[in-house]
Amino acid sequence: MTFNILISDPLSEDGIFPLRQAEGLNIVVDTTCAPAELASKIHNYDALLVRSQTQVTREIIEKATRLKIIGRAGVGVDNIDLDAATEHGIIVVNAPDGNTNSAAEHTIAMLMSLARKIPQAFNSLKNQQWDRKSFIGVELKNKTLGVVGLGRIGAEVAARAKGQRMNVIAYDPFLTEEKAKKMGITAGTVEEVLRAADFITVHTPLLKETRHMINKEAFNLMKDGVQIINCARGGIIDEDALYDAIVSKKVAGAALDVFETEPFVGHKLLTLPEVIATPHLGASTIEAQESVAIDVSRDVVTFLNGGAVQNPVNLPSVSKEALAKVEPFFDLVEKLGVFLSDLAEGVIEEVNIYYSGQLAESDVRPLTRNTLKGLLKRNLGNHVNDVNAKFLADRIGIKVNEHKTSTSKGFSNLVTVEVSTTNGVRRVAGTLLNGLGARIVKVDDNLVDVKPDGHLLFIKHKDQPGAIGRVGTLLAIENINIATMQVGRSTVGGNAIMMLSVDNHVEKANVERLKELEDIFDVIAIDL
Repeated sequence: MTFNILISDPLSEDGIFPLRQAEGLNIVVDTTCAPAELASKIHNYDALLVRSQTQVTREIIEKATRLKIIGRAGVGVDNIDLDAATEHGIIVVNAPDGNTNSAAEHTIAMLMSLARKIPQAFNSLKNQQWDRKSFIGVELKNKTLGVVGLGRIGAEVAARAKGQRMNVIAYDPFLTEEKAKKMGITAGTVEEVLRAADFITVHTPLLKETRHMINKEAFNLMKDGVQIINCARGGIIDEDALYDAIVSKKVAGAALDVFETEPFVGHKLLTLPEVIATPHLGASTIEAQESVAIDVSRDVVTFLNGGAVQNPVNLPSVSKEALAKVEPFFDLVEKLGVFLSDLAEGVIEEVNIYYSGQLAESDVRPLTRNTLKGLLKRNLGNHVNDVNAKFLADRIGIKVNEHKTSTSKGFSNLVTVEVSTTNGVRRVAGTLLNGLGARIVKVDDNLVDVKPDGHLLFIKHKDQPGAIGRVGTLLAIENINIATMQVGRSTVGGNAIMMLSVDNHVEKANVERLKELEDIFDVIAIDL
C-alpha cells in the first residue's frame, strides 16, 4: 500500500531522509501552499509534516478525509488544532528531544561567557580599547553549579558542568538520592541549591508554580556574587528583581537567552554591563533543526507501518464502545492525580491504581494515562497529555501498576490511586455518584465525601475542642470563605482530619500560619 505524504514547510533533506528511505511512501514537498490551496488538496494525503509556518486549522482537518498523522518538526504545536485532530482520529506527533543537545550546549556557552566576561571584552576591543584589567573573570573549576530542574536539558547541562570539574547540586521534584548518586551530583531542595551555588541555571517549564520562582526572596538566599543563567523559559526569573539584585551587587552577572516578553529590546537589564544576552538561540543550530525533522519523520514512518510512535501529543482514536465506558471517569481520575501531586511529599517512585467494580471489566488504560497526566502536570506543565503521560512516567523512572478487582467496597465503581514516594505512601479514592457526579471518598485511611473541584484544604489535627474554631477564625481574618467542611477522627482525643473547600486559593503564607495553630499537625492546600 502506498501512503501519500505532504511536506508543507521547509525541512532539510537530511531531516526527511527516513521518509525517503522507507518503502511505499509518495512524498510531495510543497512549501508555497496558501491555506485555501492546502484545504483543497489535503484530502489526497495520509500524512502531513509541518514546522511553524503552516496553520493546520479545523477547516483543513475537516477536509483531510485520508489524513492519519500530522508531524510537527519542533517542540510546540500551537499551529495545529489538536482538538480537531483528536476528534477526527488523527494523531499528532512532535519532537521534544531534538533540541536537547543544542540547548544544553548554549547554556554552557553562556555560563563560560559569563564567567570570563567574553562579550564585554569583545565589545571593548571593537571600541578600540585594550583593557585587560576590567575583564578579569573566574574559573569554573571547583565552583558549585546549582541546577534548578533536571529534565533532559538540565541533566545534560549537569553532565557538561562536571566535565568542567564543577561541583553540581540540583533540585528536581523527580530527583532521588539514588539517581543523583549515579549522576555524580548532589540532590537538594530549591533553598539548598540557591544557598550553595556560585552559578545557578534554571531548566524548569514555565508554570504557575515556577513563574518568578527566582525572585527577591530567592536572591536573598543566594551567596553574594552569585551568577545567574536562564536558557529555559522567560518568566522563571523575576526580571525586575534580577535588575535590583545586580545593581545592589548581590548578583555579579546574568546570562539570559529567554525573556518574559519577546522581542526583548529596550529593557533596563540590557543597560547593565554585568548582563549578557542572546535572542532566544537555544535551539538555533543546524543539527537541532535536522534532528527534530528526523525524529518526526521516523515517527511518521513507524505509525504508517503499524508501530507505536514515541512522541504523541494528542489522544489517539479508540473505539466508541470502549471510550463510552471509561470517558465519564476522565475528569475524576485526573483530579485524583492532581490531588496526590499536592498531598504526597518526596520523589515519586511508584504509582498503583486500583480499579474496582464494573470498571474492572473495561479497558482502563486511558484512565491510567489521565491519572498520570494529573499527577505529573503540576511539575511538568502542559507538555504532559493523555497520550505521553505513561511514556514520561517511564522515562522519569516511576513504576506504574494497574490492578483490577470486582470488589468495589459499596460503590458500583471505585478508583484508588496510591503513590509511593521517598517520604512514604499516600492514597486517595474516588467514584461517580448518581446525580451527584465525581466524589473523593477516601484520603489515606479517612472516609470523606468531597467534590474534587476548586480550592481545598486538607488539615491534620488533634481531636480537641477549639481546633476547628481556630482554623475558621484565621481563615475569616484572611477573608477566605469556607464553602464546605468535613471532619473525621480515628479515636476520641486522637488524630483527626478536616477537609475544607474554600472560595479562594490559600496562599503559602496562610498555610504556614495555619500550621502554627495549636493542635494543628499539617496543612496542605490543594487546587483542583
